[in-house]
Amino acid sequence: MAVNTIDIAERLADAHGLSKTQAKTVVEDVLKGIAEAAAKGEEISLNGFGKFKVQNKPAREGRNPSTGATIKIAASKKVVFQPAKALKDAVNS
Repeated sequence: MAVNTIDIAERLADAHGLSKTQAKTVVEDVLKGIAEAAAKGEEISLNGFGKFKVQNKPAREGRNPSTGATIKIAASKKVVFQPAKALKDAVNS
C-alpha cells in the first residue's frame, strides 16, 4: 500500500488537532519548500529522516534499444535521497 499526501495530512491532523485542510496545507508547504530548495541545487537535510541532494548527470552516449543506433543523451540533474541511519534502522527492525 502506498502512502500519499492526503494520508500524511490525515495523520498530522489527528496527531496535532488540526483540520484536514490545515494539515494538507502544512504538508504541501513542506513539500514545496523541499522542491524549491532542490531547484536551487541546495541540499535538504531532515534530521533522523535523510537528505535530498541534487546530482548533475553529464551528457553521454546511449543506444536506441529498438534500432541499436547511437544517440546523445543530454546532461541533466536528478534528485537523490540518502536515508538517515534512524530511518534505515526503523525500516529494518
